[in-house]
Amino acid sequence: MDDLVSRRSRRPINGLGTGRACLLPPAPSWPHGRRGRQDMTEAGARSLAEMLDERRHLLEIALWMFGSAATADLIVQETYRRWYALNDEERAGIAVPRAWLTRVAGGICLESLATPAAFRPPSAAPRSDSASAPVADGPVLRGGAARHVSGRPTFRKAMLDRHDRVARRFAAACGTGDVAALKAVLAAEALVVSDGGGKLRTSVRPTYGADAVARFIAALLAGPPDILVTIESVNGRTGLALRRAGRAVAVVSVSVAGDEVTAVWIVLNPDKLHRWHRP
Repeated sequence: MDDLVSRRSRRPINGLGTGRACLLPPAPSWPHGRRGRQDMTEAGARSLAEMLDERRHLLEIALWMFGSAATADLIVQETYRRWYALNDEERAGIAVPRAWLTRVAGGICLESLATPAAFRPPSAAPRSDSASAPVADGPVLRGGAARHVSGRPTFRKAMLDRHDRVARRFAAACGTGDVAALKAVLAAEALVVSDGGGKLRTSVRPTYGADAVARFIAALLAGPPDILVTIESVNGRTGLALRRAGRAVAVVSVSVAGDEVTAVWIVLNPDKLHRWHRP
């Protein structure tokens, strides 16, 4: 059975694997004027709750205009495509990205009204919700039990056990929301890669260094107390799944060396999370 990690409170996690709930802390306090800008890529310190709210806002605009969820999704995807088409300097010059995205989404709606075929969803387009879709340059996203390598079960089990111990330390650090606790489990040259699939405004590039990665993750997990985090098997190894009202909003896998996490892979792309939804 999947282990319950947290429902986001200020209380530290006790007894991982026991099924007892614990809430993650609110957003960390940042020095004035520096929130989200400490050695991170742009947009890298936004919370998951903010990303989801922004996407829902844009979908509601398009849905109000067309009444079609499929068309609304295409319009929002095009909105984010235009955001990512900007260079770093252009994005940095946008004082309120949400307002910019709202304006662009509205413009795309008007464009599509003038040329309806431009954003008509294909009738038989293949879904991209396969659980084997790659996470950027990281591991393949799969759920389920780990597989043993024929002829080497003992070595494989030892490797998986070590990964499990480190991943649970990482999960416990995520539960505290404390940058220092997260940094303690990360390798000095750790990196984090987030895959939004162009459907959420997330970091464009990987974030490097234990301090920057710790702050990235702490900021991502901050927000309203409605996201449930559980320890689950991801790619055959211990990872994390984040859900809101049963719908997966992120899946996290980690790479491990020794007793440290060397890489954190975060899937945020809604198209890759369908099989992780729960009733």
